[in-house]
Amino acid sequence: MPTYDWLFDSTGLRDWCDGEGGSSAPMSMADLMSQAGNAPDTSVWQTPFPSMDALNDACASFPQARDLTRGLERGFLDIKDSLSVVLDPLTQPLSWALEAALWLFQTTPWFVMIPVLALIVAVISRSARLTGLILAAFGGLAFINYYDYAMQTLAIITVCALIAVLFGVPVGIAMSRSDRLERIMIPVLDMLQTLPPFVYLIPLIFLFSVTEPKLYGIAVILYAIVPVVRLTNLGIRMVDPEVIEAADAFGMTRRQKLYGVQIPLALPNIMAGVNQTIMMSLAMVVIASMVSAPGLGVLVLRGIRNLELGVGLVAGFGIVLLAVVLDRSTKAALARVNAVQKG
Repeated sequence: MPTYDWLFDSTGLRDWCDGEGGSSAPMSMADLMSQAGNAPDTSVWQTPFPSMDALNDACASFPQARDLTRGLERGFLDIKDSLSVVLDPLTQPLSWALEAALWLFQTTPWFVMIPVLALIVAVISRSARLTGLILAAFGGLAFINYYDYAMQTLAIITVCALIAVLFGVPVGIAMSRSDRLERIMIPVLDMLQTLPPFVYLIPLIFLFSVTEPKLYGIAVILYAIVPVVRLTNLGIRMVDPEVIEAADAFGMTRRQKLYGVQIPLALPNIMAGVNQTIMMSLAMVVIASMVSAPGLGVLVLRGIRNLELGVGLVAGFGIVLLAVVLDRSTKAALARVNAVQKG
């Protein structure tokens, strides 16, 4: 006999339970055994939690957990077309940007692209060792025929991290200037930061075609934008109040204080956020290979699917190498910013 029969009997809901309109979900094994007269013996220690399924055992009209998930899915599908009408035009430029970046990074000859990347790093870091590491890393990836995959990954990171920074820094600045906005945004940022990476892909798969680059582009941006927002907000709020008082004494406007005092002093924190955003973009690009994102993640996925150990390990090493290159480059830029401020 179901455990919670007494609950519906004592509350006068038995007639509702015995009426029509029960759950359409199939019977559980326990229900079938109960109907056959072979219900398992239960003790007080085995009393189930009064969950939706346990209550449904006692009252067929009470919804099951799968009714809840099915309703959520149907609700999402009902508004899918309306969302697509609004989101498709807004996100189409992201697809164009990703396609253009992939075309540029793949069609540019290696003897042009690798020196250009090394030159950019040399200008940013002014470090011969780091420039040599860039040349060795991309040269090594090209030597084992992984150059095209590395360029695809780098192109996606370049676009998505840049967009995340362009949107994240203004949001962080706005949060630092409004306590109310900060209280609103912190739960949103907490959700984005703690949500498992695979979950980002579920609603996007329903909204966009897997052939559209914006599918994985939006997932990468949402996953990677959190650090730059948080650290921009934190950096501006950590500016010494005495410095702000001195700026007020000189008659600076809010805009002048922001661009002349707060942002320059908060730049180390902002650059640290940019570094973390780039790293998280790389992590998400690898996962997004499951939804047609090109790059080194495709080789990792191939190694898992086909049990090709060598392919998976070498591709994983290439991702690590790319992560080291990006991390060292952004940290070198951060070190230069710190040195300029201390000087």
